[in-house]
Amino acid sequence: MRTGFRRVGFAAFVTAGVMLAFNVWSQDVPDNALNRKVSPTAIPFAVIGDSNSHSFQDRVAFPAGTGERGGPFHARTFNWTEVLDKLRGKEIDSGPWVVWGSSGLLATGREALGLSGGRAPKKEDFLYNFANSGASCANLMDGRFRQAPRLVAVMDKEPERWKRGVVLIRMGLNDWSSSLDLQSREPDSPKLAELTSRCVKQIGATLKLIHESHPQTLILVAGIANEADDAAQNNNWVSEAERNNIWKALDSFNAGIRKLAESEPNTAFFDDAAWLVQRWGTRGGAPKPAFKTVTIGKSFVVTNSIGDDPHNLLLADDHAGLVGNALWAQSLVARLREAFKLPLTPISDDEVARFVVPLVQPLVQPAK
Repeated sequence: MRTGFRRVGFAAFVTAGVMLAFNVWSQDVPDNALNRKVSPTAIPFAVIGDSNSHSFQDRVAFPAGTGERGGPFHARTFNWTEVLDKLRGKEIDSGPWVVWGSSGLLATGREALGLSGGRAPKKEDFLYNFANSGASCANLMDGRFRQAPRLVAVMDKEPERWKRGVVLIRMGLNDWSSSLDLQSREPDSPKLAELTSRCVKQIGATLKLIHESHPQTLILVAGIANEADDAAQNNNWVSEAERNNIWKALDSFNAGIRKLAESEPNTAFFDDAAWLVQRWGTRGGAPKPAFKTVTIGKSFVVTNSIGDDPHNLLLADDHAGLVGNALWAQSLVARLREAFKLPLTPISDDEVARFVVPLVQPLVQPAK
């Protein structure tokens, strides 16, 4: 009997030790991050997604000298999440800027013991931004880097605030872009249909999870843009037939997400593919791309091209640059106003210019 008691006691000791270790490595919400003094009308705003929504000034994920977004222009290169905070931070509350999170293994281990998993991986970003580089639809609900359940755990700490909150889901490009060759040949491929179904199911499960605890929270689901229209792909899928096939496949993917979003209460769709074409043009059916240019202010011209210099739409690492993100933030605010009638102040073209031009002033060519 004593041996049995010793075994039970040893097991209890080990369990207590493990619990203590996980508590020491606490990944709960940082002190003073909740119940902050913010405007009572500010709209809580959370993000789930991939590198398109991972803030560029994250010094944990992008430490100095090791691949910062924007290269030599890093200090003046912001993602749309950062632009939104700078231009509408009093109306939209993305949470405080914090270094927070842990490895996926530690977060999962804590959850197995009934503790908070926090955010994984560790990053420097807004509290309510759970997007991380490399994420795919599988990371919405499952795996070591699952985002939705961990975001909801944070929302659950302030349920009253999230009755007027918004969650943006912008996920799927990493799943879809790896199959462009197949899309160009077989847009109706069963493999593509299965991929679409898998992402739609994951997004649907995310909507259900959020609304089970926070039925009044608004959710905006963004579709994905056409990666073949990326300036980095100019030498790929050059025939009109290939490009048309890719558009057909993409339309099917986005249609599944749109149908899901429009079937759910307090949920709407943001058509990212249409936005990109409207703002920046498309390769179309011509031998040369029918891309557009955008002029910010009086003379700062941005082309649908690739490179870290802010004159390019895309950074050298193929993510949207300063101007692309500023205009996306502008259109996001417009869509939130349109879809949910939110009392947000529109971001005007002049305001975009006032934000962008000082950042790129050394690069502006004198007007002729």
